[in-house]
Amino acid sequence: MVLRIYNFLTRKKEVFKPLKKGQAGLYTCGPTVYSYAHIGNLRTYIFEDILRRTLEYAGYKVKHVMNITDVEDKIIKNAREAGKNIFDFTGPYEAAFYNDLKKINITPAWKYPKATDHVKEMTGIIKALIKNKLAYRSDESVYFDVSKFKKYGKLSRLRKSDFPGKSDFHRTDSDEYEKGSAEDFVLWKAKKEGEPSWPSPWGEGRPGWHIECSAMSMKYLGKSFDIHAGGIDLLFPHHENEIAQSEGATKKRFVKYFLEGEHLLADGKKMSKSLGNVFTLRDLEEKGFNPLAFRYLMLGAHYRAQLNFTWESLKAAQNSLERLREFVLRIKNKSVEPKASRRGGTKFAAKVKKAFVDDLDTPKALAQVWGVVNEYNKNNKKYDTGGVLQLLLEFDRVLGLGLADVREPEKPSDEVLKTLKERETARKSHDFVSADILRQKIYDLGWEINDTPEGPRLKAMN
Repeated sequence: MVLRIYNFLTRKKEVFKPLKKGQAGLYTCGPTVYSYAHIGNLRTYIFEDILRRTLEYAGYKVKHVMNITDVEDKIIKNAREAGKNIFDFTGPYEAAFYNDLKKINITPAWKYPKATDHVKEMTGIIKALIKNKLAYRSDESVYFDVSKFKKYGKLSRLRKSDFPGKSDFHRTDSDEYEKGSAEDFVLWKAKKEGEPSWPSPWGEGRPGWHIECSAMSMKYLGKSFDIHAGGIDLLFPHHENEIAQSEGATKKRFVKYFLEGEHLLADGKKMSKSLGNVFTLRDLEEKGFNPLAFRYLMLGAHYRAQLNFTWESLKAAQNSLERLREFVLRIKNKSVEPKASRRGGTKFAAKVKKAFVDDLDTPKALAQVWGVVNEYNKNNKKYDTGGVLQLLLEFDRVLGLGLADVREPEKPSDEVLKTLKERETARKSHDFVSADILRQKIYDLGWEINDTPEGPRLKAMN
């Protein structure tokens, strides 16, 4: 099975040819745990999960590493404001991140290394860069000299005119900056009052953000590996700087393929707290949406295309997912072993596989899945029910919609329904104390309530 992926290093689709036959080393940029992951982050994680699942579908044994950034500028600032050390501050957000991944059916990575556990590896890379005359010390900090690395800009397509002249005014201690400013970036930050620090040959301090991913990816995947994936917002400076640091230290090619996922917009605009359009998975759940409906919505657009999130589009995705799950449940209930003498939707199978291996084209794959459903509904006598079910479950190995786990929904007891009705009466009377007591009673009976504009929704607790 030939897999083609769009390589941002060359700006074209290429046949995937791994460094080791039958194996794929995959590094994906994980969360910076200073807050809950928003749905734009989750879109990136879903794209990376589709990539990992497609590699496995194509027969590769995947070694997937996703980092956890638990020390950087925003974490330190927010932890200080909360009056906590960085470890106490980041712990709950890291736990919430893993919980979110589980809810949207992300396949767990092989390793989730934390930046604070790999400072030794980071200082090792910095030493090599100084030895190779690509980094220099200044005021107990260490900076990468972008003018000395000839290939700097090969990922982001920087021009030589973008490079500044050499002076103190062209260094940056910031973790993030614009493409028009190709400054010498910081590898090691000198200790500041009230900030966490570690010992180093250059004095107490902490690593810059960019060096973290170089250290963790190379420790677990080697000096050269196959694929690095992340969001398009990280292409510059983060991914560009990773290449410079890694190749500058090892003198080997860092990564063969770079994949970048596009932005998720909200109501046609970039997500921002000031606009009030930054949403988390909890926000979606509080409105009664299944987290897998969000995953379904993300599959409806190619990962390299911007996608506009609206509540209406999410509702449509939830309706489509429910229809698909109902179909799977219906054929499960009457399914028998596949029969060679009858059709199981094989004409769609080839098209779905082609979509998966053509740069992860999930919109085309989903369209073919619905082709199977519609054809079967038109004339189920022509199709082998067991074969159709088997085919859909095979497709779901990549789509990850949990179709194999579809079960008859549990029905609430008369007592639960009666209590729910009493709670609604209390709420309409603005008797919120009674409403909260009745909510707890329903919870004790094994059900959660999601209050939505259409009314309360019950969800059985596992």
